[in-house]
Amino acid sequence: MALTNPAFSQSAAFNASASAQQLEELYNSPSATAAETDRMTVEDTIRKTAVSFGVLLVGAVVGWWVPGLWIVGMIAGLVLAFVNIFRNAKKLPSAALTLAYAGAEGLFVGGISKMYESFAGGVVVQAVIATIVVVGVTLALFATGKIRASRRATKVFFAAMIGYLVFSLVNIVLVLTGVVKDPWGLRGSFEIFGIPLGLVIGVLVVIMCAYSLVLDFDAIQQGVKNRAPRAYGWAGAFGIMVTVVWLYLELLRIFAIARN
Repeated sequence: MALTNPAFSQSAAFNASASAQQLEELYNSPSATAAETDRMTVEDTIRKTAVSFGVLLVGAVVGWWVPGLWIVGMIAGLVLAFVNIFRNAKKLPSAALTLAYAGAEGLFVGGISKMYESFAGGVVVQAVIATIVVVGVTLALFATGKIRASRRATKVFFAAMIGYLVFSLVNIVLVLTGVVKDPWGLRGSFEIFGIPLGLVIGVLVVIMCAYSLVLDFDAIQQGVKNRAPRAYGWAGAFGIMVTVVWLYLELLRIFAIARN
């Protein structure tokens, strides 16, 4: 299946249709150390993910208390995201680069959370709880086989992603140029049956995030099935971080719009 999360889709390690030659090259990667030649497991990926989120949390605390660092974190996180994506496609994933991304993203998340809290008190706690619930429910449904990725659903997800990106870019331009006066842009200017457009879109995006998590979990399972080197657990951790941060930021915006 073609995965949409670039943390996985660019690497043969997580590709169900990888050729025998690609898998052979993966197993015999010359850059692997003695430790990295161990095979990827779900348990080890969970540990790496927990460590990554621990670093992200520390970064978030720093970003919350130190003004202006969120800008540094945003830029550094964006750069490190692309570095990790391209590296993971060609070489073994790097623990240092993954954790560096986690720290930078933490600075950004902490600063943005402080800004939201300043004009809509209580939204951070709500968003954190909601994020944990969505991730937990999605993981439980996936683990019990109640929900699985499919080609048709992934195509719909991909089309929805493109539509959402286009909408977001147009919305930003309209706000920056002053065409739309509402600080939320189109999200706050229009209503559907009395419900702000931002809330309707937000719910749809949360569903998209949940499906993205399903794709992430499916990719990790495929990596284990392909007997990818243990280092690819860091790619799994990176991919889940990207999705969970996206989910958290969308939930922050939902609760803030609802508060207004």
